[in-house]
Amino acid sequence: MKTYEDLIVEQDDAVLVITINRPESGNKFRHQTCLELFDALQTLRLDPLLRAAVLTGAGDRFFCIGGEHDPMTSLDQSQVLPIIDVYQAIDTIPKPVIAAVNGFAVGGGNVLHTVCDLTVASQNAVFRQVGPMVGSFDAGYGSWYLEDTIGRKRAKEMWYLNKKYSADEALSMGLANEVVPEDQAVTRAVEIAQEITTRSPLAVGGMKAAFSARHNGVSGQARMAHDQQLTLYLQTEEAHEVSQAFGERRQPKTERFWK
Repeated sequence: MKTYEDLIVEQDDAVLVITINRPESGNKFRHQTCLELFDALQTLRLDPLLRAAVLTGAGDRFFCIGGEHDPMTSLDQSQVLPIIDVYQAIDTIPKPVIAAVNGFAVGGGNVLHTVCDLTVASQNAVFRQVGPMVGSFDAGYGSWYLEDTIGRKRAKEMWYLNKKYSADEALSMGLANEVVPEDQAVTRAVEIAQEITTRSPLAVGGMKAAFSARHNGVSGQARMAHDQQLTLYLQTEEAHEVSQAFGERRQPKTERFWK
């Protein structure tokens, strides 16, 4: 595994465990963190020996409390945190990413676990959106995906009222899949990830692509078609015959494939 400045990345059999290692800041993500998260997720995508990932935060107080920037500093485009690239990577990689929320998941941290496939929350977890309190908002993954997860009225409640929700409340809302004792979130998330690795990788990847395509328009549909083509169609006798015929400059013998 690579060595990162803001992350700890470890491998547990076929599961990649990614830990945001900035506990002194509440595991906030900065520009460097986003770049490293994206890089680690590409390792998950490209390494055939890795079949799932667990995402968590260092320590026992914070999962992630959002992005780090100085609100008094004007931002140009080059300074905007590339967290959308991370959200998109989590959403489109054809392997499950499970959030182990071991404390506060606030703002962008709440969005971060929401875009993950599953969420395991420790008993001390706290979930919150604070955008309107601090002069920010998320009009993409943080609204659409949150609405899909907990419903329109509850999502608006989170954004408009900025209330704190306990792990048990998150479970009842559908914001978490499971609640475990403190210090057990990562262990349980890894167990779930390892269980998923015993399932059909094509089926899991296909279902993940189907869930993702709904919100990602043509790019989501293209990604699903591309991945399915690579993993399914290109392995068939039909694909081999057509490709071979093209190389041999002859008409392919496709009659049997129409039946």
